[in-house]
Amino acid sequence: MRIVVDRNMPLAAEAFGTLGETLVRDGRSLTNADVRDADVLAIRSTTRVNAELLEGSRVRFVGTATIGIDHMDIAYLESKGIAWCFSPGCNANSVSEYVTAALLHLATKHGFSLEGKTMGVIGVGNVGSKVVQKARALGMKVLMNDPPRQRQAQDDGIVSDFVNIDDLLAGSDIVTLHVPMEKGGMDPTFHLADAAFFDKLRKGSIFINAARGAVVATDALLASIRSGTLAHTVLDTWEGEPGGYRDDVLGLVDLATPHIAGHSFEGKVAGTEMVYRAACKALALPATWTSDGLLPPPLVPEVQCRVGGRPCDVVLHEVVRQVYDIIADDARMRARPAGKDKAAHFDGLRKNYPMRREFRFTRVQCPDAANVLRNSLHDIGFYFCNRS
Repeated sequence: MRIVVDRNMPLAAEAFGTLGETLVRDGRSLTNADVRDADVLAIRSTTRVNAELLEGSRVRFVGTATIGIDHMDIAYLESKGIAWCFSPGCNANSVSEYVTAALLHLATKHGFSLEGKTMGVIGVGNVGSKVVQKARALGMKVLMNDPPRQRQAQDDGIVSDFVNIDDLLAGSDIVTLHVPMEKGGMDPTFHLADAAFFDKLRKGSIFINAARGAVVATDALLASIRSGTLAHTVLDTWEGEPGGYRDDVLGLVDLATPHIAGHSFEGKVAGTEMVYRAACKALALPATWTSDGLLPPPLVPEVQCRVGGRPCDVVLHEVVRQVYDIIADDARMRARPAGKDKAAHFDGLRKNYPMRREFRFTRVQCPDAANVLRNSLHDIGFYFCNRS
């Protein structure tokens, strides 16, 4: 058996090597010739899976180690009898930590408190539900919008806390998107954030998109920034990425990153393992490989800090930045070398992304922390312990 895997899937060679010959390739540049003799294809979102890639190949299974599937032609796969999978939830915690880091950066830089603010979370699945948890850990109120889940709750006779999108936009200080990219169906999300969307926001709002670039209408976003409707903007996904993102937008947003919100090492490994297990199931093979014991030691095993009368957000930001420096990600996105095209720069940042570990692998020592801060550190994911 021959398996082609994306080089940006950690431990993929080890996992799929238990099944057969494994070839590691660059995901975005995969061609029909690369996969013609493959039985299994394991990818991430940079690979367009369609007839052009697969026609004439012997591929029997395609798995993406991502939560989105808009890069895959599902109708084509199913018409050819090719089994497929995606990896819902694999990087949910990573994205929620990205949002946490972004908010703490904004609060510290601009001198406002997150406590008491209202965050509107649009899309409350695997990722959005983690974002809700961390928003509450930071002392925020939360409004949630998710039409499919609201309908399901109604069908099940469950009273839910979901609100309609107009009420969410009008009632939120911060709005964050965590929806799939859908052009059709009952709940299309293509250009969900359009001019009418932004017109319903409070003036001076904060906007975050770590979902898909095309769920935001770029012209409408730009107009909202320039008008002051948006005081602060964080973009991890961009309409037209990798090379079509706009420099005028890049120049005006507070934090700009190259679609890496979900790129924690643990999130990527979880995606690898989910695709491996799905491939084994589809091909009726025993799943013997596991990542247990293969994760490297944490980069930052311990952080020590003191409050010293500082606001909670400032202390939290100090702790978080030692584990995940979102400001460095922003700086790399903006530092495109002269003569290097945008697509190559964007893809290069993703391909060569430095290892980022999740908060849960770091122990925090903060002897003078009050209970509120201790609880916040614990609830956003750190292992908190005191030392006298």
